Amino acid sequence: MSLRRDARHGLRIGRAEFVRSLRGYSGSTRRLAGLAVSLLFFGGQLLFSLPAAYVVGRTARSADAIPYLAPGATLLFAGIFVLSTFRTLERIGGVDAEEFVLMAVHPRAVVLGLVGAELARLAVWFGVPILALVVTFALGLGSPSFVVTAGLVAVPLLCWAAVWGYACGIAVLRALRRLSLLRRVVKAAGVLLLVALVAGSQFAGRYVAEESVSLQELLSVFAFPPLTDYVSLAFVGTPLARPISPSAAVLLAGVVALVPVGLAVATRQASALWFTDAPRRDEPRRPRTSAGGLDAPRPFARTKAGRIAWGVLVRAARNPRELNHLLIAVFFVGPLGTTVVQASGDGLGLLVAGVGVGVGAYLAGATFGLNPLGDDRPQFPLLLLTGTPPRTLLRGRTLAGLAVGVPVAAVVPVASVALGTPPVYGLAFAAAGVGMCLAAAAFAVGLGAAYPLYEEREFWGVETVVPSMLVMMPYTFVVGGGSVVGLVVVWFALAGQLSATPLSVAGVGTYAALLCGVPYVSYRYALRRYRRYTFD
Repeated sequence: MSLRRDARHGLRIGRAEFVRSLRGYSGSTRRLAGLAVSLLFFGGQLLFSLPAAYVVGRTARSADAIPYLAPGATLLFAGIFVLSTFRTLERIGGVDAEEFVLMAVHPRAVVLGLVGAELARLAVWFGVPILALVVTFALGLGSPSFVVTAGLVAVPLLCWAAVWGYACGIAVLRALRRLSLLRRVVKAAGVLLLVALVAGSQFAGRYVAEESVSLQELLSVFAFPPLTDYVSLAFVGTPLARPISPSAAVLLAGVVALVPVGLAVATRQASALWFTDAPRRDEPRRPRTSAGGLDAPRPFARTKAGRIAWGVLVRAARNPRELNHLLIAVFFVGPLGTTVVQASGDGLGLLVAGVGVGVGAYLAGATFGLNPLGDDRPQFPLLLLTGTPPRTLLRGRTLAGLAVGVPVAAVVPVASVALGTPPVYGLAFAAAGVGMCLAAAAFAVGLGAAYPLYEEREFWGVETVVPSMLVMMPYTFVVGGGSVVGLVVVWFALAGQLSATPLSVAGVGTYAALLCGVPYVSYRYALRRYRRYTFD
């Protein structure tokens, strides 16, 4: 087929994919609510950034005087490339009904359509705020033509990053399908890299704040002079224009030339992925037998709820991808890591004890309680035919979360005695941690039952049901804030600084009422949802 025909078919495929993604958001009230929350959060940040962009445009006398221009261009370009690679791994590694689509059009048309649809999505999510910043900067600069020249400079880079990011993502998918061991290594490396990035960012921020190091000097390491010269082409026709350097012209020619090369490579990689099967091992098929482990040990075997809790734990151990949503805790525990590591003396033990209580309370509810209906729905046809009441099913899921969170919240404060925590403080923190775990587990099931998700999401070739961010974020803030307040109250009481004044009594009473009342109401609501659950 000719390139023109493939481009025409690719445009239709891309338009269909983009429209379908828009309908996916507009057809769900829950997704619209999540989108509204995101717009409020990021829109507020954009409103604060627009005046700064206008001031920079008014005061800039040269392109080099614009703060973070050189490292920002490199990081933005690299970020789009990495984002395109990960989006290929997560979402656009293939097209729906690919058997019919690949019989009708050339694979190159499918690649063009998928990449074009992804560029349209990126334009909606990132292009609109970036365009607002560029327009504001151009108004401050007094050169409206900057909006046009900036767009002309950005288009080749975006096309290069999208095409080559897609080619790299398809290559990774081929490798993951061929080597099952590599899949596990990549997942483990991804988790470790996420933890390292979060912890490293916290150490870097503290280093910049304490050592009086210029952030611009640190980011200058990421500056790539030819790319900076190329980005400076956007200032042609403005007061900040400077002579065109040969490196900018060479980079422009290289980027334009590599786009069709990347398209050919991506098409070749995609064809190999779509038209070949995963390698199979020539081994005799063995009958599948149970690996055991469903016989509950003594603490769980005494009650039916305990046996259900043991089954939930065994299922999670056999299928750890169900717990991928717990990684969000890294973004909240990471900032405490630098404080804990750099603390010394008596403060280290108390900080470790407090972090243990907070993490244990978080795990007690977040592990199995943030999507109870969504997690249990595949088994509901069988569960509802048994004589087990919904109260027992809900208790079993809650006990499973407590089995994960309570040991952390109780053992870590006691173990922190070895780091200098007074024994009385360690025991008090452990007792408070157990109570917070109970409250968090009860609160989680009600919050998760109010906003269940049943659809599986594919990530790196693995499909799993994860709780909604609209559930995880409020749970994290409520449990984190409640744990901090409770630990502060316990610390003040042990230190003798909590006097029995009307204000303190009212405050502690209000906290105790919320700590007991909100989880109770939440648990009763979850029980009501279980009892009234119906199939469509």
